[in-house]
Amino acid sequence: MVLFVLERVSRHPVAESWRRLTDWPRHADVVPLTRITVRTPAPTREGTVFVARSGLGPLAFDDPMEVVAWRPPGDGGPGTCRLVKRGTFVTGWAEFEVHPVDGGGSRVVWREDLSVRGLPGSADRLLGRSARWMFGRAMDGLLERG
Repeated sequence: MVLFVLERVSRHPVAESWRRLTDWPRHADVVPLTRITVRTPAPTREGTVFVARSGLGPLAFDDPMEVVAWRPPGDGGPGTCRLVKRGTFVTGWAEFEVHPVDGGGSRVVWREDLSVRGLPGSADRLLGRSARWMFGRAMDGLLERG
């Protein structure tokens, strides 16, 4: 199990950063070899389920996730979203908060508890480094592209 926290400051206001982070299919644009399928009707809310399919051919796996907490930003306050990973290979949870900052931008705090079934505890350090790098790149791409 790996627990990590990432933080980014975006030039975008809270509502725009929130929109970028919660556009689930858009995550596939910043995570290599991944497709996202949303399995529940829009709009996103508690109970929304989506699946990230990552990998190539027989080495691909599904990472189903469910939104279990959904509090969009409003009235100048922060927004919070929590996901639970419901897969048999990747488990854990992720949550992010989007806070306003002076000057009209936003600060994003992303927390993730990640486990990969069958991976020994001795691999946690490598998994943590890899996950921080991959999720950091994804956050940067989501907040700055398009």
